[in-house]
Amino acid sequence: MWGEVCYCKRMLVWLYQEAVKLAKSIFEAIKERRSNREFRSDPVPYDTIRQIVEYGLKAPSAGNMQPWGLIIVKEPEIKARLAKAAFGQKFVSDAPVVVVILADPKRSAARYGDRGSMLYCIQDTAACIQNMLLASVGFGLCTCWVGSFDEQDVASILNLPGHLRPVAMVPIGYPMESNLPRGSRKDRPWDEVVKIIE
Repeated sequence: MWGEVCYCKRMLVWLYQEAVKLAKSIFEAIKERRSNREFRSDPVPYDTIRQIVEYGLKAPSAGNMQPWGLIIVKEPEIKARLAKAAFGQKFVSDAPVVVVILADPKRSAARYGDRGSMLYCIQDTAACIQNMLLASVGFGLCTCWVGSFDEQDVASILNLPGHLRPVAMVPIGYPMESNLPRGSRKDRPWDEVVKIIE
């Protein structure tokens, strides 16, 4: 019996230590994540991209409606057309993989009406995107959240049905240099962005 108790205690300690490691890795990913526009041409393994996308799909969504769709683009010609639709942001086509994240406003509207179609589906896909950006850091990859593009052009390039809206493109690849430090960024002052009501 005492052996079982000791085993349980050891297991609890181990689980706690693993939880601390996990929390630390999440905090590190948040601090290390940066927008990167230079990628090596090395291919990213399919299993890695699949895992990144799966982490994206774990994002919360209003009413668990999951109003998103994702298209993984590796075809160079399509990537070049997407870069052109992104107002000539060539780095989009330089990345080995581009994930295009789509919102399905009708899916959210079915439960939440106009607020679902105009807001919730965008919030939900944004959460999906952020999960993928952070997961990419864990795999030693870099990304950039690209929201500047012609929606109609992207929809046409990807032959999207009319009810789907492209929200973002996320180029994914290995950084040109290893262990790139996060560029300096001046955050807005706490008192300017945070209000506490007590």
